[in-house]
Formats: sequence, C-alpha cells, structure tokens
Amino acid sequence: MSKKIIEKEEVKETLMSKFLEGSVLPPTKDTIVEGTVIAIAKNSIFVDIAPWGTGVIFGKEYINARDLVKKIKVGDSITGKIVGTDNEEGYIEISLKEAKQALIWSDAEEAIRDKKVFDLQIKEANKGGLMLEWQGIAGFLPASQLKTEHYPRIADGDKDRILDELRKLVGQSISVAIIGANAQEGKLIFSEKDPDSGEKEKIIDKYAAGDELEGEVTGIVDFGIFIKIEEGLEGLVHISEIDWGLVENPHKFAKVGDKIKVKVIEVKDGKISLSIKALRKNPWTEAANKYKKDDMVSGVIIKFNKHGALASIEEGVAGLVHISEFGSEEKLREKLELGKTYNFKISIFEPKEQKMALIFNTEKTEKENK
Repeated sequence: MSKKIIEKEEVKETLMSKFLEGSVLPPTKDTIVEGTVIAIAKNSIFVDIAPWGTGVIFGKEYINARDLVKKIKVGDSITGKIVGTDNEEGYIEISLKEAKQALIWSDAEEAIRDKKVFDLQIKEANKGGLMLEWQGIAGFLPASQLKTEHYPRIADGDKDRILDELRKLVGQSISVAIIGANAQEGKLIFSEKDPDSGEKEKIIDKYAAGDELEGEVTGIVDFGIFIKIEEGLEGLVHISEIDWGLVENPHKFAKVGDKIKVKVIEVKDGKISLSIKALRKNPWTEAANKYKKDDMVSGVIIKFNKHGALASIEEGVAGLVHISEFGSEEKLREKLELGKTYNFKISIFEPKEQKMALIFNTEKTEKENK
C-alpha cells in the first residue's frame, strides 16, 4: 500500500473519531435521567433532558405520579426514567414513579452494602414474623431475625401463641437493617440483628471454644435454653446439648433467672453456642469399657418414635429397638410398654458415634416375667 493511501486512511479515521466524539448516542429505554422542568401543562410536564432533547410526563405516567406532580414547579430539577423514545410529537417519554422506584431500590442496595440501620414502625404481625415499611415499600422481618429480647419464646412452639406474642410488638419502633432487596418481586427483607456488629464482635472475641462460664437463663424454648453471658451477649444451649440423656422438655432442666454453668462449644458468625452436658462426663466413654456387640443387656423403654423404641441401658446411654423387628408400630407397642424393663441383645455398638442398636430378647424376658 502506498504512503499516500495510508495517509488518506488515517485522515478518514481521524475525521470519523472526531465525528463520533461530537455525536450523542440516542437515549435508551429504562435509563435514569435528570432534567429541568421547563413547562407545566394541564396534564403534562415538559423536562429539558439535554443533550437528548425534551422529555414529557403525560398520560398514565402523569396520573401515577400525581402525588409527586403536585410539588413540582418550573425550574425544578427532577429525576425520571425513560419509558419511551418514539413519541409521535418527538418527545422522550419519562416516568417519575418508575424513576423513584428505581432510586429506592438503588438506595436499598446501598443500605445493604453500607449496613445502614433504620428505625421503623412495626405495621403488622403474622405467624412468620413482622411487616414493616421503608420509603413506601412493605418489607418482612422474619421472627428468626429478631433480637433475643423480642423473639417469641413459646415453650411448645405453638404458632398461634407465637403470633399473639408478635402482635404485642405492633405499633412499636424497631431498629433494623435491610438484608435482602428484590426489585423485580418488590420484596425487602429486614433484620433486627446488628449488621455492623462491631461492639458485639469485641465482646464475643473474648470467648473461644472450650471456655467454661456461668450465665443467667433468660429464656427457655422448645429447642433449647438462652443464656446471658454478659450484657449484650446471649448464647444458646441447644436441646441436644442440655443433657447426655433424652431431653424432650428443656423446662425440666432450668427456669428463667437460674444461674447455670456452661461450656462454649462454638463461636461462629457472631453467635456463641453453649453446652451444659459438656461439663459432665460422657457416659458413652464409660460404656465403651463396659459393653460390646452381642452382649445381653436390660433396658427401660423411654420413648417411641417412627423408627421404633428407645431403651435406656443406663443414664445417658440408650439404644434403638428397630420397628422392623416387629413388623408394625402396633405390634411393637404390644410387646414393649413405656417405662417397663426388657432384655435385649446389642447388635450395633459404636460408642464414639453414641450409637447402639438392640434386638428384643423375647425368650429371656418371658422367662423372667414368669
């Protein structure tokens, strides 16, 4: 290629670049724009949205934004969302309401990112939690996201009683953060638990798994016991960590106000998990030295479940008598009665896993009964 042709191509490219730099791309639908109100007609508002031209708010967009329109005057700077670019009269159609909604969702995302906290009034209660309102958008605060002082601690987990407790909060103001925002579904999810838990982290950082502490019982629910370790820090003793034996009702082990010794078993995600039974000797450790597979043992039936019957061999050590041995739950209950002692053969024994399976020894039991 000759030098003259190359120079000619370079000139063309330079001119094209300058042309593109000076040109303005046409506006696209859903773009958020800012402009100045230049005229207000009976059912229309005209906005200068340079460099694209003039925007118009009219028709259903005017009606939908009537609460905003009342406050607008010529010279005001407003924000709109482009909803149409091919108006018959050459105007660009914009929506105030959709722009407001878009900005609100943008604010919501910013609030999540910055971990902002808002004081909002509780509007309603349902069996799952509470309803709040933020910038005109209804949001949901799940019961699981309530702080412990507001959590409905109902012993039997009865949903109607939980709802009664949640209703007591309606009308109150509560400090919450947005933890979820879905613009397409119009959903906001709130949490009362501090998203920026700097102070709580300072407190909780003092503790580690293995620490032995004393705390005060602040609440008892069907799934465990809440223990106050210090001001601003509560931990949960899950029902499985209350005792080595079978625990069906945590209320039998403590009452609110009791001082209880506990052991920290986990500190994770701003939560502290506690154990009462960890401070006591594990009965399965002793059982490992006393029993083995195929041993004959006696046990008391302490519970029926969908798998069969649970028989206690000694305090804290129980084995399962599987329902398959009897054919049906009805036949199992005919042979085994709650609270009675029977003879069994150990078919599976894994003390490290705290697992024991038993086979009902019909003959020996019947001979002893005679």
